Amino acid sequence: MSEYHTSVLLDESVSALVESIDGVYADATFGGGGHTAEILSRLSPNGSVLAFDRDLDAIGNRIDDPRLTLIRSDFRWIHNHVLNQGYTGGIDGILADLGVSSHQFDTAERGFSFRYDAPLDMRMNQEADRTAADIINGYETEEIEKILRIYGEVDNSRRIAQMIEKARQIAPINTTAELGKAIEKALPKFAEHKFLAKVYQALRIEVNQEMKSLEKFLIGAARSLKTGGRLVVITYHSLEDRMVKNFIKSGNIDGKVEKDFYGNSTAPLKAVNRKPILPQESEIAANTRARSAKLRIAVKEEE
Repeated sequence: MSEYHTSVLLDESVSALVESIDGVYADATFGGGGHTAEILSRLSPNGSVLAFDRDLDAIGNRIDDPRLTLIRSDFRWIHNHVLNQGYTGGIDGILADLGVSSHQFDTAERGFSFRYDAPLDMRMNQEADRTAADIINGYETEEIEKILRIYGEVDNSRRIAQMIEKARQIAPINTTAELGKAIEKALPKFAEHKFLAKVYQALRIEVNQEMKSLEKFLIGAARSLKTGGRLVVITYHSLEDRMVKNFIKSGNIDGKVEKDFYGNSTAPLKAVNRKPILPQESEIAANTRARSAKLRIAVKEEE
């Protein structure tokens, strides 16, 4: 599993999640199975884990344990699956690591990284219809600019979108190398990789509809937890961290707290840690992809 992906904040996240060795827990982002394996190691024979992933490669990391039910699905449907598995009274905890796996970044043909000359793909579900190439070649210039600006916080997003438009009029942009060539004159000196990372993040989020999936997941997770159950989420960029923080605070992604007739917040969750837990320096040194990780923990309030 470590060759596929190194789990981030492993002990911190699972320690925050598992409070009952006989409990039912969900790993919403199975990936290489590291978090799931750690959860299982802390449960009794009576405990169990539901795990989800939409990536077929991740499903291939299945753990041989009768306490595990592994489901190929976007985590936005978590509440449906929790109900279908018979847990109508809710489960004890849900963990989600929102990062892209090392395997996805390091497998050239998946198109997640500008380090390789590969097809512009970026699909987490390999059977999905839309690829990054479809977006680059099919979206209007204004749409591309908006995606780059909102999802990647890319400087000069309008200029980048216009450069893409100009290049694709000559020939379709189907590979990472072709995209790099189309926008190379706009890349800042000495910060090319950082800039390209933002561009690729924006495209990946749009391809996989990550923000919409996350919003639906948060709503479904809150519904799936029993009173006192815990939600543990690891984020990697400001957009998703803000969404998680706002939802925990208010029960919606906008962060607007709504109150009942008596003036009490109607948010279903309560933050356990007001400030996110960050990786130790030793973990970042061993796994540089952990450097931007933030861990937030919430508990389901009594309804």
